[in-house]
Amino acid sequence: MRTVRMNKRELLKALSAGSLALPWSRAAQPAGLARVVVVGGGMAGATAAKYLRLWSQRSIEVTLVEPSAQYTSNIMSNLVLTGQYSPSILNYGWSNLQRNYGIARVVGSVTAVEPGGSLGAWKVSIATASGTQVRYCERVVLAPGIQFDAVPSMQDASVPAPILHAWQAGPQTLQLRDQLAAMPATGRFVMTIPKAPYRCPPGPYERACVVADYLKRNKPGAQVLVLDANPDIMAERENFSLAFGTMYASNLRYLSGRVLRSVQASAGQAGGAVRVDVVVRDASGQELVMGSETHEAQVLNVIPPHRAGAIVQALGLADAGGFAPVDGRSFESTLPGRAGLHVIGDAAKTTLPKAGHVGNQGAKICADAIVRAFAGLPPYATPTANSACFSPLSNSLASWLTAVYQYEQDPVSGAWRFVARDQVAGTVGATEAAGPSTEQFEKMGTWYRSLMNETYL
Repeated sequence: MRTVRMNKRELLKALSAGSLALPWSRAAQPAGLARVVVVGGGMAGATAAKYLRLWSQRSIEVTLVEPSAQYTSNIMSNLVLTGQYSPSILNYGWSNLQRNYGIARVVGSVTAVEPGGSLGAWKVSIATASGTQVRYCERVVLAPGIQFDAVPSMQDASVPAPILHAWQAGPQTLQLRDQLAAMPATGRFVMTIPKAPYRCPPGPYERACVVADYLKRNKPGAQVLVLDANPDIMAERENFSLAFGTMYASNLRYLSGRVLRSVQASAGQAGGAVRVDVVVRDASGQELVMGSETHEAQVLNVIPPHRAGAIVQALGLADAGGFAPVDGRSFESTLPGRAGLHVIGDAAKTTLPKAGHVGNQGAKICADAIVRAFAGLPPYATPTANSACFSPLSNSLASWLTAVYQYEQDPVSGAWRFVARDQVAGTVGATEAAGPSTEQFEKMGTWYRSLMNETYL
């Protein structure tokens, strides 16, 4: 990881939501039937639906299936958690996509995807309030996001513990916000971080920082304890290490190698306890369990391990790790008999991080490949995607992280994967800010609005 100072023009260029290297040609037009059903209206699904219509000059018929009344952004939700921002800044809808791009929307949940016979390559069954609807199509794009693994209860391991993760923004965000506000002045906020891969690599550390900042200002006797299942901080290591060691040295403790085992919690109550295994790695990288610990909390925030959304699991598109292996040139499933089924966003298994901006980028790679496929063209062989984000470290300071991911072949194994490239130094890896600043906090708002508008307008 390298830290650099960049001027405003360089930064905005690096963090551009539309920065995607695809030599797409407007001449690539579909021949014959061209129908796509997009399942899920989050960052990836909405982007795919929009760009399938835009880049095909509306010649591809796109149906977006989403059960929710609105999309609630995970990005910026940690500042709603601390009460700094209103929940309304997180909410977006699909009416602009319907109106501006002619996307058809079905309010419901996909229950089955099966061969469509003579009516289309795929038959998609959708459960709606008025009954089951069916859509036939040539390709399906699945963007269901994630689902969370159950966490065993200390009292009864066969019964999941009632916990708040607030890792899917919405009602739990507000519940955790209220628990923080009601926490005793000398209480302890304990959060757990699952092993990678998980949604938004910098997100848990960002949350730890803004909660520590909130408590420092409002409950100076309170403490934050972070229990990380990973061997070290997984993103923006220099800036988060700086924050943990200096800004919050008095009220935040970070412990790595703590793998969640069970939770003691009561439904509707904030407090509880968490039991973790203490794990270290030997010289060969083998994990060794050295013992266990139990930590008490007045507010407990457990982020469980997660995997691809339910429809991906139901269709058998996920591997043993819980996510769907895909071809990075098109995000089409690599499993036998799954041609024409694409998985994007957090549900996909690639070497890209699972994050909103990356979901937007991967969706564009997928959309481009589908437009090409309908025109009888192969996908672009070496797509490039930009990963970028800002991270608040307090109520007024933020840092940033950016990387350009190039799809390339490993010279040793021969496997194709996305590799992060530092565009300033030309080396492998991401670039993070030289330190947090108020200027970057202000730019964070501009970046967020730009990304969301580019996705939903």
